[in-house]
Amino acid sequence: MQTVNLTNEETTSRRITVIDALRGFALLGVILMHALQHFGIYSGMRPEAQFPVLDEAIQWLSQNVIMGRFINIFAFLFGLSFFIQMDRAARKGIDFRKRFLWRMTILFVIGIIGNSFFTADILCIYAVFGVLMVFLFPLKNWILIIIASLLILGTPRVIMACYDKVVKTEQTDAQQQNTPERPNRNMPPNPNMEKPSYFESAKANLTTGLQGKLRYQFGMYGRGYITMALFIMGLVVGRLRFFEGVQTTQKRNVILFIGFALLALVISLILNVIPQEPLNFRMLMMPDFDISFAMLAVTALNDIQIIVFSGVLAMGFIVLYQIRSVGKYLDVLTPYGRMGLTNYEMQGVVGSIIFSMWGFGSIFGGWGTTEVFVLGLIIYIIQIIISKYWLKYFRYGPLEWLWRSGTYLEWQPLRKI
Repeated sequence: MQTVNLTNEETTSRRITVIDALRGFALLGVILMHALQHFGIYSGMRPEAQFPVLDEAIQWLSQNVIMGRFINIFAFLFGLSFFIQMDRAARKGIDFRKRFLWRMTILFVIGIIGNSFFTADILCIYAVFGVLMVFLFPLKNWILIIIASLLILGTPRVIMACYDKVVKTEQTDAQQQNTPERPNRNMPPNPNMEKPSYFESAKANLTTGLQGKLRYQFGMYGRGYITMALFIMGLVVGRLRFFEGVQTTQKRNVILFIGFALLALVISLILNVIPQEPLNFRMLMMPDFDISFAMLAVTALNDIQIIVFSGVLAMGFIVLYQIRSVGKYLDVLTPYGRMGLTNYEMQGVVGSIIFSMWGFGSIFGGWGTTEVFVLGLIIYIIQIIISKYWLKYFRYGPLEWLWRSGTYLEWQPLRKI
């Protein structure tokens, strides 16, 4: 591995570059996972397995390497970016808190628009968490670490489970004696199937789809609590100035990569060895699902394993980025990461057009695992090319420019002179 000597200015520039490249890398996993899930759109078509062996390999890859891991990196970098903005403003003697709250309001609006296309769009949730970060910012690191640890260990899930057990115990007898039989109700029609249109799809995404997302984020599954913990971790890592020395402390990065890898392996072995009740994690999204304390422990350990594996991916990427012969190729992701907001939103818009019946769902809805995986790669590559040439002539991505202009209530310069 070649050591690169950089001046302070070059190191700062390189620090920003590696963060942008890492964000671009995270969005690779995001689009691949969403493509494999057909962007959450059910077309009613049953995909035919044209490549059964590849399908099985890609499904294993999605479950054990992609799902939850890359979006964790994306969330962590949001917390890191929050710190960078607050820190830069503080160095100039500016209190950026009110401006950041307004910035999150704009992000919330962008997220709602994105949610009208893609029901799993996460930006409105990020905006709410961003508001909470402003109030957490004055806290000391050790307090933040305790809060993040409690969230990762599934404390909200434990509280909900205890509450549910108490309530259900009190209500069981009364419900058995007095609850009349419920008439059978058919599932509401899928707007993607009947009278397909963008407006019907958007209405469903912003009503029942939004309810499902909130249940996924803040119910027993508790994805939102993990995201909030990663925001906090990004803030703490930013305070530790980790990325300011990331290019000059290569040995440390290799040690961290090895440490994360060993820890992920140990946790995986524990999960495979300890007795586990049959648990389909999707069942955690069911409102009446009764979770035992053993399942709570397994779920928390699984969350920790996924977070640690995200650390493996992130540190592995950073280590490779530091190798000049490899880093020059990974640098192609830097423009993609700089336009992370635009590219993330465009993933959802393009995905909804491709898989919705009001778009091209009649064509792509029947595609199998391998086909949609390749489709996700193609979209990603096209976005890389567009990002590179866009930033050759413009300072910011389109949504980044609008977000920045809205933040300061003044049109920002867009074209490079």
